Amino acid sequence: MKLVTVAEMRTLEAAAVEAGTSLAQLMEEAGLAVAQEAWMLLGTLEGRRITVLAGPGNNGGDGLVAARHLIDWGAEVAVVLPAGTNDDARVQELRDREALIADGPGADDLDSLLSMADLVIDALLGIGKGRPLSAEEPIGAALARLGAARQGYTPPRVLAVDLPSGMDADSGAVDPLTVTPDLTVTFGLPKVGMYQAPASAMTGRVQVIDIGIPKAAMEGVALELLTSRWAKGALPARPESANKGTFGRLLVVGGCERFPGAPRLAATGAYRAGAGLVTVACPREIQPVVAAGLAEATWLPLPGAEDGGLKDVAAIALRPEWQAYDAAVFGPGLGHTGETEALTWAVLPDMAADLPRGVVIDADALNALAAVPNAADRIPAGAVLTPHPGEMARLMRIPVAEIQARRLEVAREAAARFGCTIVLKGAHTVVAAADGRAALSPFANPLLATAGSGDVLAGMIGAYLAQGLEPFDAARLGAYLHAAAGESLREEYGSSGLLAGEIATRLPRVVREIGAS
Repeated sequence: MKLVTVAEMRTLEAAAVEAGTSLAQLMEEAGLAVAQEAWMLLGTLEGRRITVLAGPGNNGGDGLVAARHLIDWGAEVAVVLPAGTNDDARVQELRDREALIADGPGADDLDSLLSMADLVIDALLGIGKGRPLSAEEPIGAALARLGAARQGYTPPRVLAVDLPSGMDADSGAVDPLTVTPDLTVTFGLPKVGMYQAPASAMTGRVQVIDIGIPKAAMEGVALELLTSRWAKGALPARPESANKGTFGRLLVVGGCERFPGAPRLAATGAYRAGAGLVTVACPREIQPVVAAGLAEATWLPLPGAEDGGLKDVAAIALRPEWQAYDAAVFGPGLGHTGETEALTWAVLPDMAADLPRGVVIDADALNALAAVPNAADRIPAGAVLTPHPGEMARLMRIPVAEIQARRLEVAREAAARFGCTIVLKGAHTVVAAADGRAALSPFANPLLATAGSGDVLAGMIGAYLAQGLEPFDAARLGAYLHAAAGESLREEYGSSGLLAGEIATRLPRVVREIGAS
């Protein structure tokens, strides 16, 4: 399912107008859809009281059209208007129907209209929010009073038109006055902000309505929401005649005395994602510890450094070995040291040039790249980078707060700058390709915020590379299935207490369920 920014939605609306659909027609389609969804939400309209909060723009116009239909279908409708819209032709249509018209969102009788309503339609702003709201202004005051009504003894249901008022359609930022609806009826395509935190938790159920946007225009939208249907089609084939070589050979390079579990978790994630053979290259001093929990892997013990990680000269031992593999995961648990920086410098980008299906660069390898001034020169074209927000901040040399405020934009900027696929981890993980394509995970799950979770994800992506998926597809599939496994476990665990290895253990069951759907 594709997602759009505000600018893209405006472009799509313009394309509809160019194709012969007027803005008035688009508004009629939107308002009719809102009225129909309101009817379905309530079950019946006879004797039901509905209050429409109508703002000054197109969103308010959609609400006025919905109000007209609802009156015609038998509902008792009150419309609260902002200043300056009383001469609107749509308002006159409501007056002709003897609708109750309240003068402005700050009307004295608004509290009773809200508290007595069975349903409130929020048509104040939609995607038109441009600045913080204030309870001293009419629209902010209306939202504050709606929020109070929602806390009452018999709270009304709320339907948001296109987007809950006060929510940023691009960033997912939410104004403190925003009221979470029961249902959001959005038009054309969902907005990207609806699937970014914190907005994703405040949209209620989302219903997407076709209002006549040309399908050809929608094909140009480059952002998608990952779905189980897409994942089912992306899963690598598993022919019955296969052997372990069919499903790829993956090399995992990582580990140090402080983080011996990281390469083991990556290798486990890779095996659970279907890799045929996984070899772990780690300091020989920790190899017995790592091997004790991973009998299935093969091993490449390498020279250890005094700081507990790999010596930079380990690159010499690695070079003749990595050519036997299809793909690699480089970085889990290497440690953030000078030796790691030197090893990363020595290994990249040559490793990826010799691996036919690419490399995942993760964790401390990302920090090592961020420590050098010309990181872009060392990042292999076509690699998959898997930073969390802190690692991304170091790579891009901007504050973490900016990363989180512009997650999609920053991921796309990094992918273009480094010529690779970026997996920006976190709530609603962003996957961005160098050519501008991007995808969002539909999941935001605190259960996955646990040590080692990212190592499992890196191993999964590496496994899909080894099985022949292109980097962007491998990254998207890994991100979706990793989060889907977390959602499956959330039903049992709640929001805390998960061990990262349990994500890998749950993965085959989730893959089976998706493949059978």
